[in-house]
Amino acid sequence: MDFVQLLTPAGERVKHADYSLDISDDEAKGLYRDMVLIRRVDVEATSLQRQGQLALWAQVLGQEAAQIGAGRALEPDDFSFPGYREHGIAWCRGISPAQSARSFRQVTNGGWDPYEFNHAEPSIVIGNNALNAVGYAMGVQHDGAETAVMVCIGDGAMSQGDIAESFVWASVFQAPVVFLLQNNHWAISEPTERQTRIPLYKRADGFGFPGVRVDGNDVFAMLAVTRAALARAREGSGPTLVEAYTYRMGAHTTSDDPTRYRILAEVEEWQRKDPIDRLRAYLVSTGAADQAWLESIDAEADLAARELRDAVLSMVGPTPISIFDHVYAEPHPLIDEERAEMVALLGAEEAGSLK
Repeated sequence: MDFVQLLTPAGERVKHADYSLDISDDEAKGLYRDMVLIRRVDVEATSLQRQGQLALWAQVLGQEAAQIGAGRALEPDDFSFPGYREHGIAWCRGISPAQSARSFRQVTNGGWDPYEFNHAEPSIVIGNNALNAVGYAMGVQHDGAETAVMVCIGDGAMSQGDIAESFVWASVFQAPVVFLLQNNHWAISEPTERQTRIPLYKRADGFGFPGVRVDGNDVFAMLAVTRAALARAREGSGPTLVEAYTYRMGAHTTSDDPTRYRILAEVEEWQRKDPIDRLRAYLVSTGAADQAWLESIDAEADLAARELRDAVLSMVGPTPISIFDHVYAEPHPLIDEERAEMVALLGAEEAGSLK
């Protein structure tokens, strides 16, 4: 397989001619902690959806290295545009699992202030966030800021017209944007080979900017390659397509049943490439972590899962009348009239208190 790899599935460090990574034991342990916590809360959120406490959940299971490696490559002033599965990158930007769950609990139209975390709200429309990201990157470029933009897309998005348009604009204007493509091999229920005739990272060539394929289950490689691509963007050298070659171990969302269209042998093959297992093997073999420390991380992850559950169960949905609070920034007579009509229709108690 032609991709950048710095850590094998067995947990052994290897060299790459174009990319290297100097990383301390503490930094490596931090990446491990990130991935373990994100996997644990992801499993908990899936359980919450199965119990009717979340309307939906987009699992990140198996893609932890792709997201944590890329997320930790971002600088504080960079701006990221997620899809709907990027809970790991949200975590790296300082957004709690509970905040990520708010929209899936259907208690908010968003979940957080994008400018507080330099991380946009989730994009449900596949590929649309790429156009938003390129537009933002062109604004950054116009302002003369040394800031990079990263946008998260999947293999399914590569069939969307929005992606082609965003590639054109990014290339022509040399926008400081990194397209993080998480190729998890399944666009809902269509395998990658039914979506493209060439490796996805090579699509960048036709638009005039570089593409690189990375072992998406190798957090070291993801960190090194994404860090280099973001630095290239900040320096004014234009866009890069980073294809994280990984696998969707869970479902597309919790409304999907992947056992209907994929075989167990394929899943088992990718389980042997698990991103957390390989980093654990590296930490143990190098003496950077012992069993007591590993168990402490598991305990911390269990606590994070309990905190997520408690937070979700305590979330209260918005009142019906609050929909009028999100139309205009300033008062408007038509909105006031429609608000009054709802109160008359539902009654003050059912509609909720007026603001």
